[in-house]
Amino acid sequence: MNPVFRKVQASVAQQALLLNKALTPCRAAPSIRHPVWCTHSVNERQYKGMPTHGIGRWKYLLPKQAPRKKKDKQQMKQIMSATDTAYGTLNVNVSGYDMTVVEHYSQYIHNFCNRLGIKVADSYALPTKSTEVMLMQEQGTKTYVDAVLKTHHRVIQLSTLNAALCPVFMDVLLKNQPEGVQLSVTEHTEADFQARFKARPELEGLIAQMN
Repeated sequence: MNPVFRKVQASVAQQALLLNKALTPCRAAPSIRHPVWCTHSVNERQYKGMPTHGIGRWKYLLPKQAPRKKKDKQQMKQIMSATDTAYGTLNVNVSGYDMTVVEHYSQYIHNFCNRLGIKVADSYALPTKSTEVMLMQEQGTKTYVDAVLKTHHRVIQLSTLNAALCPVFMDVLLKNQPEGVQLSVTEHTEADFQARFKARPELEGLIAQMN
């Protein structure tokens, strides 16, 4: 064999042996962050964060919205006075024990007012009232609660109602009044506005002490 070829073969074998010794520690402890042929240590961090951080962010593309303002305290609307041809501010009160029937009947009145061109200033619900039905024992004087009845109220507030249209309006409402539902029409007052909110005697007492 050619001596030159023998020297080349020996040098290649020696380089392969050295490369095999250098790759032995990397094969013993492979790392996901570093390739197998890398000689860096496992605990060393190549990036401060992952290179894909920030991909998919889109909120900075939207226009900045102004912060939401706190809702102001609800103020009482102006009460319209009656004239020779029209009534002032009226409240159509609907109440009953079945909330579904009361709600549907109040919606019917609201839609009927829109068809007749009667201006509806507001429509709202009053706080539900609970009534306890007490029964007395046959033998004894003690009473116990037999049932609890919940009364639901809805109010449709009319700003103006023509006097000539009022009889027809009331006749249609009374003919379509469901069973178990009470209907009444009254003039709107400041007391009706205050009845919309639940009383807080503890808070009122503290405010009185501060004043």
